[in-house]
Amino acid sequence: MSDLTTLLEVGGPVAALGGGAAYARAKHPAAYWSTVGLPVSTVRLLSSYGSVMEACGLTVAPSRLRVLAVKAMTQREVRPVPPRRGIIRPTTTGLRIRLRLAPGQEPADFAASAERLRHAWGVHAVYVTTVKPGVVDLRLVGYDVLRRVRMPRKAAHGPLKVSVALREDATPFVRDYRTIPHQLTLGATLSGKSMYLRHLIAGLAPQSVAMVGIDCKRGVELAPFAPRLSALATNPEQAAELLPVLVNEMEDRYDLIKARQGIAPGTPDEEITSDIWGLPDHERPVPVVLFVDEVAELFLVATKKDEERRDEMVTQLIRLAQLGRAAGIYLEVCGQRFGAELGKGATMLRAQLTGRVCHRVNDEASAKMALGDIAPEAVQAACSIAPERPGLAVAGDTSGGWSRIRTPHLSLGDAAETCRESAHLVPDLPALKPFQPDVPVRPVETAAPVFLPRPVTD
Repeated sequence: MSDLTTLLEVGGPVAALGGGAAYARAKHPAAYWSTVGLPVSTVRLLSSYGSVMEACGLTVAPSRLRVLAVKAMTQREVRPVPPRRGIIRPTTTGLRIRLRLAPGQEPADFAASAERLRHAWGVHAVYVTTVKPGVVDLRLVGYDVLRRVRMPRKAAHGPLKVSVALREDATPFVRDYRTIPHQLTLGATLSGKSMYLRHLIAGLAPQSVAMVGIDCKRGVELAPFAPRLSALATNPEQAAELLPVLVNEMEDRYDLIKARQGIAPGTPDEEITSDIWGLPDHERPVPVVLFVDEVAELFLVATKKDEERRDEMVTQLIRLAQLGRAAGIYLEVCGQRFGAELGKGATMLRAQLTGRVCHRVNDEASAKMALGDIAPEAVQAACSIAPERPGLAVAGDTSGGWSRIRTPHLSLGDAAETCRESAHLVPDLPALKPFQPDVPVRPVETAAPVFLPRPVTD
């Protein structure tokens, strides 16, 4: 009986702790990492750093001075030298370590050994970034941050910057229109493409920017954000009327920039500009972001007349993509598929879209359309996105870099409410007034009386 009591007293708490840890690891990975994973991984890293680096081939032969000092003071064997390690900095999602590379090493050596380091230290992933020549950062991620997305508290700040998703290395994916002016976003039905677009609009709504929408699905995607939109076209006919207005607006802005360049010779260099961002604040026109949803609808034609209208719209879109950045006009083109089979000008337009985001697609060819010309190795990653993870995507740009991202959930009601609260920020652009969408007046809700009235009887 005493043995059974002892077993219950000792084994009960141990079993409870083990079960609680397993439950937290499965259901609340962030809490598990902060309480269990972080201390365990830190101890494992500190105790095995040298041996792991040597096993991964990330050590170098010691210097002659070090060899002489070791032989003179001790009789132990002289071992290869690992990179000098900095302070371990814990984060809410993992660890960060700064390493100073030994002579003869390069960051690519550590990137090639990232998978080995992950298994050796028992973490979810290891990512390598270059800080400066000879110094790299190892970012250890303790758990799958894309399974349940939690955006960092410190969001991106600045004009035309939106923290729209979370990268797989637990850093925010920031859509910066001034750095990447135009972007192509592809995704099949229920892939999370609409959620990505919803985050962009909700993030830009509180900023000083004009948002223009072309939604050829009768406006079902962009109509809820009508209070914040400066213009909205819901079919190809309206888009054919709206695009020339934007092109004229772009040309007027170029005239403003040229007028600024024609100033007196004694003007300081910092006042000479080639885009709107170099203009003084009182002269700078408001930037414009054009959202095109289901871009394929602009290319589809049924008659000869439709074909002429299509060619005009495509030409105007290409002009906006080629020349719009300096005029402060940016494109966000979305669709399920966007290739040469759409017709003349499709490939040329796609080549002008620097940023690429590819959600789950229905075939490999669609992924190649988005990523094949900038990051061929990312095509397979895009094709392996599971339907059970909506919002997961592969983001890349023309530099060749790419990463997995996932957009957190944002309800349509919350995004629409953000646009309604920011309706007063819609800029005054006279050219877009005819295309400004009608905003329905919300009925005033009256509170129900506390006491029901009773009829007066004689």
